[in-house]
Amino acid sequence: MELGSFSDPSQSTFSLIDEDHTFANAIRFTLNQDPRTKFCGYSIPHPSDNRVNIRIQTTGDPAKDVFKDACQNLMVMCQHVNRTFDKAVVDFKMSKSVDGMDIESNS
Repeated sequence: MELGSFSDPSQSTFSLIDEDHTFANAIRFTLNQDPRTKFCGYSIPHPSDNRVNIRIQTTGDPAKDVFKDACQNLMVMCQHVNRTFDKAVVDFKMSKSVDGMDIESNS
């Protein structure tokens, strides 16, 4: 849910249900890398409330658009990390099987 002002779309607070520090800190980092972001911070109103509020102030672009772009950028970063990790696991397994070791066995 977006809690913004109709008079200034460059400032908004987004309230996300079922999120915590994991997503909030990652999206805060991503937003702060965007030159259109003047301010970004997040808060969790109460530990028992499974909700995070993300405040965004931009240089003029609509905060909703900057937030959407940051979410897409974060998704691309996560996909890159996932592919890189998967490749490293395959490379490791290949290097161990070449050395004559079976890393899949429990003995």
